[in-house]
Amino acid sequence: MSDVPAGSIFVGPSGWSYRSWSESVFRGVRVKDRLAHIASLFNAVEVNGSFYRQIAPATYRAWRDGTPDDFRFAVKGHRFVTHYRRLASCGDSVARLRDQARGLGDKLAVVLWQLPAALPAELARLDDFLGVLAARWSGVRHAIEFRHRSWFTAEVQARLAAARVAVCLADAPDFPLWDAVTTDLVYVRLHGHTRKYASRYSRASVRRWAARARAWASEGRQVHIYLDNDAEGAAITDGLALSAELEVRPSVAPPQRGPTVRRSRAV
Repeated sequence: MSDVPAGSIFVGPSGWSYRSWSESVFRGVRVKDRLAHIASLFNAVEVNGSFYRQIAPATYRAWRDGTPDDFRFAVKGHRFVTHYRRLASCGDSVARLRDQARGLGDKLAVVLWQLPAALPAELARLDDFLGVLAARWSGVRHAIEFRHRSWFTAEVQARLAAARVAVCLADAPDFPLWDAVTTDLVYVRLHGHTRKYASRYSRASVRRWAARARAWASEGRQVHIYLDNDAEGAAITDGLALSAELEVRPSVAPPQRGPTVRRSRAV
């Protein structure tokens, strides 16, 4: 379980193993050094690959050992739980990811569960899943990204608050953002405001998110913001701008040469 002080802010990209970054973000960086490069720029990262595949415990341990002591990871729950089982009868799968990600030790801060956009609200299904999390993986914080507006209700918010599970505030052009805070953990994903996974955020938008993050932190909440507009490298550009606004800095020295990214239109 991650021991993170109240009011801490974490900023980073959603994933880092993108082929399209080879000649921009990671130009001149060896494949085995890419996570270390990310840790020289940010104080956290969201593991996106865990949504698609099983990751060996040894890999998680290597990531833990290869990053600074104060670096933190968020891990995205496997799609078998969210998209195939749709939160039903998934206790064994949750436990499997728990056992794999245990290799991160106290660097694992949050587990994110991203629901399908076509999955409407069903309170009994949510209750069962929250019960699974409490029974099978209580040693870490959880957040849920709801992509269907029917979940955005007081009943759902109350259940999440009782379970100390956070709403993921997700900004994207094709599904709604639920602007709700249910716990002392705030989890934000910025997918690109006009072109999902691609478009940059304007300086004004970055400043607005920074102001919100500071306000949440001032209330004693732990804040995580991950940039998922990775298709053209904007996650790095915007993440660095947001980190600068928040004065969030990694504990290791940055590389001499900053990342080169192809700039898409800011929004």
